[in-house]
Amino acid sequence: MRYKFVDEVTILVRSGDGGAGCVSFRREKYVPFGGPDGGEGGHGGDVTFVADGQLATLLDYKFQSRHFAQNGRPGEGNQRSGHAGESVVLRVPLGTVISHRDSGAIVADLSKDGEEIVVARGGRGGKGNAHFKSSTRQAPKFCQPGEPGVELELKLELKLIADVGLVGFPNVGKSSLIARVSAARPKIADYPFTTLVPNLGVVRFGDLQHFVVADVPGLIVGAHAGAGLGARFLRHIERVRRIVHIVTVEPDFPEREPIADFEAIENEMRQHDEKLAKVPRVLVLNRTDLNFVTDRQDEIAAYARERDIPFFAISAATGAGVDALINHLGEAITRERVAAADEVPSPLL
Repeated sequence: MRYKFVDEVTILVRSGDGGAGCVSFRREKYVPFGGPDGGEGGHGGDVTFVADGQLATLLDYKFQSRHFAQNGRPGEGNQRSGHAGESVVLRVPLGTVISHRDSGAIVADLSKDGEEIVVARGGRGGKGNAHFKSSTRQAPKFCQPGEPGVELELKLELKLIADVGLVGFPNVGKSSLIARVSAARPKIADYPFTTLVPNLGVVRFGDLQHFVVADVPGLIVGAHAGAGLGARFLRHIERVRRIVHIVTVEPDFPEREPIADFEAIENEMRQHDEKLAKVPRVLVLNRTDLNFVTDRQDEIAAYARERDIPFFAISAATGAGVDALINHLGEAITRERVAAADEVPSPLL
């Protein structure tokens, strides 16, 4: 059974109120002046987000949008403090961006497994009257109320974390390619917008190496402005190390040309986020098992050379040329991982 992919939700969170302090006086037989013994109130519970690498969707938060921590209990006599309120821990997929719904200000970007952040601290418990006893005030008859908790309306936005993003017009073979090179099994059919949600697959190469590839659906002209599905899913290529741009020849759609398709989608990505223009990309011609596709191969390869873009001709259906593409991507990503690791300063001994 396939899970429902949800990548954007709005939720309401609230931390717990602190418990009130207690006004109490010691009452024991033969102790006529026992003095104040009111305890402190308990702290309110926090609201914490934790990144969990085992999750892949925000589906749970679509159906449960309110998450309230428990209030602290009030203090009691005999200097007994109230119990702290139970905190709420919200687990989200890697790549979740948390922001304020109204202002859009980013609270956190959770991209590492186990990374956590407290978004709403619980209120502190109030002091009991025992706290205010002094040499000049031996019988205080007052205490502190607990501090109120914090209520926030937050937007959770999932941006998939993948090494490679597959982009292109609908029905060019992105899903077929990810199914060929990984264990992902997306729906594949011969009509546009077959893929309605991003698909992630783990691609293995060499002996023990691997990288993650994401099939991004719904890119058409006007995607950045809301056409098709692109405005919703363009965010999922913002973090990739490599973009694999797939084109093919569509004889049933004379208005579709591989080079024009490539330039149109490149323009959509650039208008969505200018930083995507700096991400290295690969141009891939798919369906080379068909003669009308191979007839255009030299022309598209020459265009790629002019743009200084690596070019690969493949057939996702037969597997021809796929190994060369995977080896190129794997080696490039491995080099970048090694370079990134070298840039991390060593801890002081």
